[in-house]
Amino acid sequence: MIVQTAAVQMRSSVDPEANARDLEQLVRQAAGLGAAFVQTPEMTGIVQRKRQELEKVVASPRDDVVVSTAAKLAGELGIHLHIGSTAIRNESGGISNRAFLFAPDGSLRATYDKIHMFDVDLENGESWRESAIYSPGSRCVVAQLPFAVIGLAICYDLRFPHLFRDQALAGAQLLTVPSAFTRQTGKQHWHVLLRARAIENGAWVIAAAQGGLHEDGRETFGHSLIVNPAGEIVAEADHDEPAVIVAEIDPTQTDTARGKIPNLNNGRDYRVEFSESPDAKERRAS
Repeated sequence: MIVQTAAVQMRSSVDPEANARDLEQLVRQAAGLGAAFVQTPEMTGIVQRKRQELEKVVASPRDDVVVSTAAKLAGELGIHLHIGSTAIRNESGGISNRAFLFAPDGSLRATYDKIHMFDVDLENGESWRESAIYSPGSRCVVAQLPFAVIGLAICYDLRFPHLFRDQALAGAQLLTVPSAFTRQTGKQHWHVLLRARAIENGAWVIAAAQGGLHEDGRETFGHSLIVNPAGEIVAEADHDEPAVIVAEIDPTQTDTARGKIPNLNNGRDYRVEFSESPDAKERRAS
């Protein structure tokens, strides 16, 4: 079943209401281009690096403006709408970076909380501690849709290939990586990592991105991508401005790719051994 898909590139602000309006405009544009599956970026609802400011506006899923807008749009437009993520007040009172997948009737099909926290110090002096703001998730989520099995991930998860391998082994034909990659890391690694995840799993990859200079001061890379199971880029927003990209995907191409190179079936268990040189053993003994 060939399906028209879309990735929505945004430049979300610190105002969830304004972001919900931008979301609606871009999703309607995507649906107008024939997309039956639409993905938005990480942090669709708010890009805010200061926890104290985020605490003032973060809401439960029941009260969140982006969640309610997305449910309405999915039902009205009759599409699968994947909110790449938004900040949500979770069930324990903390904050989760949570993805929402809505069905064409507006019902909630699946959620996923970002597992891997972006706690890094970059070469240009940028320092990020997502774990100081968000509670990490603990579930690998794969959902059966009418046209494909889809695996859910968010941004920094991209650097942990075992997550995508587990999804592929569970049957995922379409891997998702909605992101807010920094400009620095995006220039270095964005394209190659997304293509690698597609190739090594024989899967489609859709990665809607944030792009440009945001109100909270961060700069994101943009370049939303759709990649086929051979690792070929079939659609790209070749810039960091808000945009919609579309591409037809054929989930059966995953069978073709995995048949040509059956690495998912050829994996074997192994143990790691550390072989120490004799002189190192002597130095350690002395």
